[in-house]
Amino acid sequence: MTGALEIDIEKHLGGFSLAAQFSARASGVTALFGRSGSGKTSIINALAGLLKPDRGRIAIGDEILFDAARRIDVPPEKRRLGYVFQEGRLFPHYSVRGNLLYGRRHGGGAVSFDQIVTLLGLEALLARRPADLSGGEKQRVAIGRALLADSRLLLMDEPLAALDGARKAEIMPFLGRLRDELAVPIVYVSHAMDEVMQLADTLVLVSDGRVAATGGVEELTSRIDLRPLTGRYEAGAVIRTVLRGHDQTYGLSELAFPGGRLRVPHVALPLGSVLRVRIQARDVVLALAPPVGLSIRNAFAGRIVEIAPEADSLVDLRLDIGTPAEPVMLWARVTKRALAELRLELGSPVHALVKTVALARPSPGRPAAAPEESEAS
Repeated sequence: MTGALEIDIEKHLGGFSLAAQFSARASGVTALFGRSGSGKTSIINALAGLLKPDRGRIAIGDEILFDAARRIDVPPEKRRLGYVFQEGRLFPHYSVRGNLLYGRRHGGGAVSFDQIVTLLGLEALLARRPADLSGGEKQRVAIGRALLADSRLLLMDEPLAALDGARKAEIMPFLGRLRDELAVPIVYVSHAMDEVMQLADTLVLVSDGRVAATGGVEELTSRIDLRPLTGRYEAGAVIRTVLRGHDQTYGLSELAFPGGRLRVPHVALPLGSVLRVRIQARDVVLALAPPVGLSIRNAFAGRIVEIAPEADSLVDLRLDIGTPAEPVMLWARVTKRALAELRLELGSPVHALVKTVALARPSPGRPAAAPEESEAS
């Protein structure tokens, strides 16, 4: 699907006022992130046609779904938007196959039944009833049913909120495959930053019924002024890297970014794969000189470009470890005492030592230009 998703709506719901405006590419995963009650679900309900705004406009590309001024309000069933709720909401008297075929009967498009079954790993579940499925399995069936209804865009409202950690880990890879293999655009509602980090291409921060910011995950998570919305505990950087080498001897892989290379546990992906890496501020140690005699393998020269206002005994510093042409931002968290004793200030050169790295899913888009196999030293 091409074009942009454009939302500019207002709605009064009792004592709550929604006034949301943003534009995002109608591709990849657009995450609506914010605390519970911020208005995220109201936004996608308006997009789905389940909530009628008091005023405003909703469009996908050239097609207008809602325009109060022009009295356009396309019925939900004609918008071709699949909706996956927190609970699977499957028909209990149908088998998995019956639930999936229900979606096909009410739509039917380019995606085949067998393709969806294979993509979502449902082969062994087709004869079961919903009562015999785990939470993660139910959600996979619900996603398949929505896709088989010929949905051009998938709306997902906290689809993992009711699942435990193991079930979340089970379903995450399937969500990535939807985006990468079917190129299905997703609008994903969540208040869990770890989910957003793994899935989102575009981040829309929602607070008190308003859109506070829209942009790339890497950009918005690096901004101090948005920390009250993204969460200080989650403070960290998201860096786009390219898989450049494997060290078979030590089971490591090497990820390149402008200005440096990260060594991480082996990544079972082809060279040239684009990966998004999450580095939390609490996993970064600062030194005034290049490290010697340490077990930490990832160390990068950089400089301090921003110091967050001091709120307690800890201070967050934003570092640039990239190149003049391509800055790469990293966060570090130090104590006030360390800040004073090391005489750290804006512009100070430092060496950032990264203790651990969280690898998110492969970033969407294009592999890098034909890399050759290399050995990570």
